[in-house]
Amino acid sequence: MSRIAARFDELKKQNRAAFIPFITAGDPNGETTAALLEKLAAAGADLIELGVPFSDPMADGPAIQAASQRALAGGMTLVKVLELVRAFRKADRKTPIVLMGYYNPIHKYGTARFVKDAAEAGVDGLITVDLPPEEDDVLRIPAVSHGLDIVRLATPTTNDERLKTILNGAGGFLYYVSITGVTGTKSFAEDDVHAAVARLQGATGLPCAVGFGIKTPERAAAVAKFADAAVVGSAIVEHIASGAGVDQVIAYCKDLAEAVHGARN
Repeated sequence: MSRIAARFDELKKQNRAAFIPFITAGDPNGETTAALLEKLAAAGADLIELGVPFSDPMADGPAIQAASQRALAGGMTLVKVLELVRAFRKADRKTPIVLMGYYNPIHKYGTARFVKDAAEAGVDGLITVDLPPEEDDVLRIPAVSHGLDIVRLATPTTNDERLKTILNGAGGFLYYVSITGVTGTKSFAEDDVHAAVARLQGATGLPCAVGFGIKTPERAAAVAKFADAAVVGSAIVEHIASGAGVDQVIAYCKDLAEAVHGARN
């Protein structure tokens, strides 16, 4: 059983949702990312989504775009992202890590070489937002051969026919984008998201995570009542951008985690 499957299986037995924080690798520097990775699991992170900085992150809003720019300006590369994961795995063998990013850096690195190196470093899954299901064989086939899950995205505009395509070859969990648009720019109607997640859960045995638009512990708890996971990204990245230290960011993540974990009590 993969780390992602094992973690969701464990959470299901406990009747609680997963808290998944997102941070951008190298924002504002590699040392800060390493320190955050070291402490996130103890703060309550069930899985960790690690952003691979890219110069044109078209699915991301201003906060994560700025984080990518800071990381790239500081010299973060895909090689260094994998080094961060490798260092994390020396102390933590259980917490799943999913890399979220775009295909260009992977293509430049060499897809076959990347999936091999990522698996060996301890990566568990990939979210590649600009590779639609019809075009991701170039990454999915070698990734799956190395035990990496390809996490697919569904959105408010995904109809039933499109959902079948998205689920064909999906692994790890299904990521429901709760809004139309980019990260960190809108909120969502809870009833609409609840109905959407129920539809997804009826179509797949994969856990369903909800991301985009979750900015407070209260919103995270509301999602965790019906979804299998709540993903918080832009709000955490904004804390980092504000100059908050590692301990302050971790304290905020702990508040989010406690809200998610207590949502069904």
